[in-house]
Amino acid sequence: MKNEIKLFEQSKIRSVYDEERDLWFFSIVDVMVILTEKEYQSARKYWNKLAERLRTEGADESVSKCHRLKLEAADGKKYLTDVADAETMLRIVQSVPSPKAEPIKQWLARVGYERMKETVDPALSLNRARENWQKLGHSEKWIQQRMMGQETRNKLTDYWKDHDITSEQEYAILTNIIHQEWSGLSVKQHKNLKGLKSQNLRDHMSEAELIFTALAELSTRQVAENMEATGMNENKKAARRGGNVAKVAKEKFEEETGQKVVTNENYLPLKSDKKQIKSKKDA
Repeated sequence: MKNEIKLFEQSKIRSVYDEERDLWFFSIVDVMVILTEKEYQSARKYWNKLAERLRTEGADESVSKCHRLKLEAADGKKYLTDVADAETMLRIVQSVPSPKAEPIKQWLARVGYERMKETVDPALSLNRARENWQKLGHSEKWIQQRMMGQETRNKLTDYWKDHDITSEQEYAILTNIIHQEWSGLSVKQHKNLKGLKSQNLRDHMSEAELIFTALAELSTRQVAENMEATGMNENKKAARRGGNVAKVAKEKFEEETGQKVVTNENYLPLKSDKKQIKSKKDA
């Protein structure tokens, strides 16, 4: 996830972009500060009372769709904070009597406008992703491999969606099984190896890591299709078998080349902010 500060007039609204869900989430309290024109703590208490009232009135759909994500506070530390996507935030704003309500709604609509344009024209989304990868220092060869891997990933998640895999937690569990099987590391362990925190692991993979990740996910989908896997138990079996296909290939690759596929290399800026660590395979 990527944290950012967005400005409404002169006010700061903390936000976070969830790459997996392709959604922006906004700090509810920061919006309440603007709507109520109160200090942060008073706005937080106002939100707590508003959420309680919405639940009491039976209009708690908006509240139930809120999430708690870690956002950076004034002291520089990150704390769990109530957040909502643009659609949910619009519903919450409508419950607050404030002259700022309409400008906030218009602002939220503008923030979401680029995403709406990308839905109509997917090429815009691809261009944005390509620009972000270029800024990280990736080569055109790497970018092409990353995009091909994403297509393979999308086909797998489409299969899961059509075969009784419904929750985000289930997607994460299956993804982790595949990753653990082929790489020998969980997704979290792989991110820790590379020194990543909120960054997307795949954006910091070497070309070889991307290729074997794609092979594992391609194999998983084809195994699942062959066995007509439905539900978590059957898709877990397919995930292990698919991941193992890539594991066997990885071991043969390492034996023949003398190179390790899984590395600690990344594209994080160095402290000097002048250079980036680049994978030797992405030269």
